[in-house]
Amino acid sequence: MDQHESDQEPTIAPGGIVVGVDGSEHGQCALVWAAREAERRNLPLHVVTAYSVPIFAASGLDGGYATVDDSVIREGAEEIVRQALAKVAVYPIDVDGSVENGDASGVLLELSASADLLVFGTRGRGGFVGRLLGSVSSALPAHSKCPTVTVPLYCGDRLGEATEDKHVKAERAKSGKRAIENVVAVGVDGSEQARVAVLDAAEAAERMGAKLRVICAVPEYSGSLAWVPAPLDREALFKDIRVQLDAGLAWIRSHFPRLTIETELLDGSPVDVMVEASRNVELVVLGTRGRGGFTGMLLGSTSDGVLHHAKGPVMVVPDREDPRLADRADFGPMLGAA
Repeated sequence: MDQHESDQEPTIAPGGIVVGVDGSEHGQCALVWAAREAERRNLPLHVVTAYSVPIFAASGLDGGYATVDDSVIREGAEEIVRQALAKVAVYPIDVDGSVENGDASGVLLELSASADLLVFGTRGRGGFVGRLLGSVSSALPAHSKCPTVTVPLYCGDRLGEATEDKHVKAERAKSGKRAIENVVAVGVDGSEQARVAVLDAAEAAERMGAKLRVICAVPEYSGSLAWVPAPLDREALFKDIRVQLDAGLAWIRSHFPRLTIETELLDGSPVDVMVEASRNVELVVLGTRGRGGFTGMLLGSTSDGVLHHAKGPVMVVPDREDPRLADRADFGPMLGAA
């Protein structure tokens, strides 16, 4: 069985928002963010934890396999869910919880097929979200059927959650307290997937009563462009991108006429730009694939750079069909279009 598959079908098949918890501080931050989002969207919240029973091979020639008592582990998981439900009882939302037997990532991926949003923390203590900084952190955003939101422990102070994590404390002390702008920032690179992300970002901004900031970062030329026969006119390149960003801005405003929207065209690494933006905004939004800029390598270095180093929540939007994409060309040239 693949490591991302659960041992059994989840016992719930919810719509609404699904949040994974394991009792850690990281899971608590994700839980609070998910509860607030459920309230904003007027959707039910499903609190989920998962466990698997370890099996140990005997070393003797006549030995077999020894298993840990399932009931003990399950009781611990049930207590985690009970504590989580008590924590979010103050929110005016419908909420329930479940304990699933299986691999954490597999359980979440199964639930993503019917969920509106999947929320999880960036680190745990080896349980439900304990390995999300490894391969699972790429597996969930990349393969989820619904948008995912990763909530780092670093932003716990803005959620009213204290932490004893010495690394987070040290980084907060070094960075100082920053005011959080009521802004949703979305990275674009001219791809269709990025335009889908912009639509979801605009919807999130409307729910939050926030401004939408559309960001395009142009990295320095790398060795991969060494074949270019002559130096590119960077000033002309920026001018051309600005024209296309303005056209995209007109398109978004046609679908969200009451939303305050601004664009930023920046010189620098897309990863660095979005990580820095995450310090000061309510939410950063990315697509799952792109043209090698913000979302082009989400399964590799860009995923590591943005998801692992962001200082605030990051939403990753999967590719999908959206009828609103059909009229984008009516508003002018598009980034990356032939």
